[in-house]
Amino acid sequence: MPERPASQDLLIGIGARFDDRVTGKPDEFAKRAKKIHIDVDPSSINKTVVVDYPIVGDVKRVLQELNRLVKPLDTREWLATIEEMRRKYPLTYREKKKLLPQFVIQQISEVTKGTAVVATGVGQHQMWVAQFYQFNTPRSIITSGGLGTMGFGLPAAIGAQFGRPDAVVWDIDGDGSFQMTAQELATAARHHLPIKVAIMNNQHHGMVRQWQDLFYEGRHAQSRLNPVDFVKLAEAYGCAGIRVEQKADVRRAIERAMSVHDRPTVLEFMVEEAENCWPMIAPGKSHDQMLGTYEALKQEGGIPQHRHAEPDEEAKLSLG
Repeated sequence: MPERPASQDLLIGIGARFDDRVTGKPDEFAKRAKKIHIDVDPSSINKTVVVDYPIVGDVKRVLQELNRLVKPLDTREWLATIEEMRRKYPLTYREKKKLLPQFVIQQISEVTKGTAVVATGVGQHQMWVAQFYQFNTPRSIITSGGLGTMGFGLPAAIGAQFGRPDAVVWDIDGDGSFQMTAQELATAARHHLPIKVAIMNNQHHGMVRQWQDLFYEGRHAQSRLNPVDFVKLAEAYGCAGIRVEQKADVRRAIERAMSVHDRPTVLEFMVEEAENCWPMIAPGKSHDQMLGTYEALKQEGGIPQHRHAEPDEEAKLSLG
């Protein structure tokens, strides 16, 4: 695809670490582009990617100064290019017999109309949220990004609900990540917080299992988890608990959770254990060698997933 990062002429990194998940093979990363890196920590600059214009300083102040030096551009052509890229290379996944987490997240997005505050843990579900939850309001995803802080989702959702008591707040989590801080259900129940926790239960550390399958010949080490009855766990803490195993029951379960307003609700979705998160860059490879592209998945029976819930007019204004 011609729109790959290698064709960029300017790359601006704002507080970025340029870790291997972003760059792939560092010496092939945006090698034609001039690079500007803004960071408050001077040791982060030129650590992984050598840049042309290093700027050390607080991001807010630096951007305020840079805004005085630039003029607004006519971006209509570029935005049209992005829309064309979305049309040509949509997200996709292959249907399987068991419930798929991508479908579950799409259904949560549809029921909430893309206006919920969504927190995530760390793992495959974190990336599926970014791909398949169609956010229609700004500042609505609370995630730890590449920091790898498993267990982040539930406490973040609790904080978001305290901060925005009238908002619909979801923690979309994995069974491995959720168990790092599951005891915080006690806090949520004690304060009658109506957060919704959607657990994608594949009984694995999913991303670890995916790497072990792809790059270590399927040698699984400490990636399979003991089965946990999350419905019983939720009820033990005084929360509502719902288990979903069939695709036909997903929408009804989400709507049921949305009707609970006096306590947390935990939804345990029994999803496909071996589902992989695509696309991805293999260790030591460049962006041009990405695995699980739209073209590859389409050949294997992938179904294109085009946007199905456009923002309303008020949301469009807030999104700019």
